[in-house]
Amino acid sequence: MTEMKATIDHIVINVSDIEQMLDFYTRVIGLEPARVDQWRAGEVPFPSLRLCDDSLIDLFPPQMWDPKGQGDTRSQTSNYDHFCLTLAREDWDAVRERLTGEGTRIEVAPTTRWGAHGDGTSVYIRDPEGNRVELRYYG
Repeated sequence: MTEMKATIDHIVINVSDIEQMLDFYTRVIGLEPARVDQWRAGEVPFPSLRLCDDSLIDLFPPQMWDPKGQGDTRSQTSNYDHFCLTLAREDWDAVRERLTGEGTRIEVAPTTRWGAHGDGTSVYIRDPEGNRVELRYYG
């Protein structure tokens, strides 16, 4: 059997305050917004944040939380624990400074953890809606 290679196209986060999440992920974390003007104009159902040329984080408003189309807009439960963003070391340092300036608590101090590229250094934080995010750089 041939080993398959895959990449992440996008991650979807159900959010109740999209503007707050856009501010956090663009201003504090430093991600590039995508389709925000179109979303604000009502032309698209949700905005996104660009991780890289190949990957996005989509921010779903409450009206999109119903995957079965049954009118249930309550947050869906899942086995989600966290997602990990890999940054260059200098960007990782800058993000940590911005997090400190914002009063965002670092849940787990910097330590070495294994990931897609071997051992890296990372911390865990919570975004404004409580999602757990790992921020990592590789040596």
